[in-house]
Amino acid sequence: MPLLQDPTSPWVSFDRTEWARLRAATPLTLNEADLDLLRGLNDSLDLHEVVDVYLPLSRLLNLYVSAMQGLHRVTDVFLGGPAEKVPFVMGVAGSVAVGKSTTSRVLQALLRRWPDHPTVELVTTDGFLHDNAVLEERGLMDRKGFPESYDLSRLVSFVADVKSGCEVVHAPVYSHLTYDIVPDASIEIRQPDILILEGLNVLQTGTARADGPQVFVSDFFDLSIFVDASEDAIKAWYLERFLTLRETAFRDPRSYFAKYAETERDEAIAVASTIWDTINGPNLRENILPTRSRADVILRKRADHVVEQVHLRKI
Repeated sequence: MPLLQDPTSPWVSFDRTEWARLRAATPLTLNEADLDLLRGLNDSLDLHEVVDVYLPLSRLLNLYVSAMQGLHRVTDVFLGGPAEKVPFVMGVAGSVAVGKSTTSRVLQALLRRWPDHPTVELVTTDGFLHDNAVLEERGLMDRKGFPESYDLSRLVSFVADVKSGCEVVHAPVYSHLTYDIVPDASIEIRQPDILILEGLNVLQTGTARADGPQVFVSDFFDLSIFVDASEDAIKAWYLERFLTLRETAFRDPRSYFAKYAETERDEAIAVASTIWDTINGPNLRENILPTRSRADVILRKRADHVVEQVHLRKI
């Protein structure tokens, strides 16, 4: 049974033990070698986490995908047309450094192993950021990751094209090394069974327009997940990641952050703290966290990265 529930709440809440039981007979199809490829920087993901959290979630998602496919077939019958393939589109939202990329990669790997939907694509919204030249021109370099730093029209068009079954759709590519869009590079998406769209602000709705209805990325989602934790924990993870990058990726002379590679540890912590306090923290509080209640599933993490609770929206 789930945790004691508030009948007026839109959520059914589970502690880790109760959620793990919902795995039922779902087989574990990943091993330690797989996790080495999927695990994010400074992420403590292990097979216990996969078994307890992600196998039940993959089972739920498989049921959702099957139900949605059946609904589309019924609609096609009603409209008198041939059955069309409609991709299942899923959003994964959350703060910088909260682990949403790892969550997305693990779900992609697990869902690919279900026989009914072998083609699962993962796209991050980083590629839909305006390039640095545009951000510089608009005075938005210090607002990177905020809603206004994205080419939202292009992002909405991309998701709409995928959802409508376009044969080939291209997504732009972002380099975390150069901290910019990669010119003339793109990811080719060909009618996937499932598309996972991962990003900070995928559940954003913005403000109402006076000139008529506005379409948002989340309008195309069949299901959305929010990866959650306390701000103190996320900030600590961000600082830890920054220090790790200082010893690794920042040492590449092509890195946008190469100037921090040789800084003393205390100075690096101060720099990362300033970035958090002026950019990532405000973005979390002002834009990302307010969208949490719009998600269908919330994964709540402890300070050690372990998911301790799962909240599932009532249907």
